[in-house]
Amino acid sequence: MSFTPEEIDYMRTQPLARVASVDSEGQPDVVPVTFEFDGTYINIGGFEPAKTRRHQNVSAGNHRVALVIDDLASTEPWSPRYLRVYGTAEVINGEQPHLRVTPTISWSWNLGGESLRGGAASAPPKRTVHR
Repeated sequence: MSFTPEEIDYMRTQPLARVASVDSEGQPDVVPVTFEFDGTYINIGGFEPAKTRRHQNVSAGNHRVALVIDDLASTEPWSPRYLRVYGTAEVINGEQPHLRVTPTISWSWNLGGESLRGGAASAPPKRTVHR
């Protein structure tokens, strides 16, 4: 399975994600990043990506990463929403070095921006296993 049209639309409207990686000693690192979803992969670049911990962690063989793309559709009424992704990352070198994340599992919740008071947002997250 892959992302639903609603999940793809949500990713394309969001300017930031948070990506977490782990170093060889098990120390997690999470940072905000810009990203692009190309229909298969989530690509994470940035300014001098080879100098970042995420790039160094993946280069050292720690390929598992997690991403969260989230926002508030509204603060009144309170309407949070998110897409969480687990995946494997690889370093892509070239003119524009970046990390290419292959999604393995994702969870999306309340992407329609329902109010928490409205009831619909109380539904459990939608879980997808990606192949």
